[in-house]
Amino acid sequence: QVQLVESGGGLVQPGGSLSVSCAASGRTFNIGALAWFRQTPGKEREFVAGILWSDSRTRVADSVRGRFTISRGSTKNVINLQMNALNPDDTAAYFCAARRLRDLTSSASDYGVWGQGTQVTVSS
Repeated sequence: QVQLVESGGGLVQPGGSLSVSCAASGRTFNIGALAWFRQTPGKEREFVAGILWSDSRTRVADSVRGRFTISRGSTKNVINLQMNALNPDDTAAYFCAARRLRDLTSSASDYGVWGQGTQVTVSS
């Protein structure tokens, strides 16, 4: 089994930057792709960005392209989501998710392993 632990959320002012990380452990050789989703109360989880575990190819949602970057961390089995030019609409709980297949699907139901989430709040 794979375990995912997110970290790095918090409060940031509009226009500011924040980075969140996801540390994978366990049977990481089973990971095909990792992705970040976000969710606000009463809404479905929204795909933000994803990265293939093997070759680090990425996919970023249109809503955050040019502002958010997903990448492998310097520490093995860690991925980072760098978020710039944040606005209040980016306020959400951010979740890391993993799937076995090497496919950067944007559907939350395609991911079988989830972290506990980290809250990002953009407010002045």
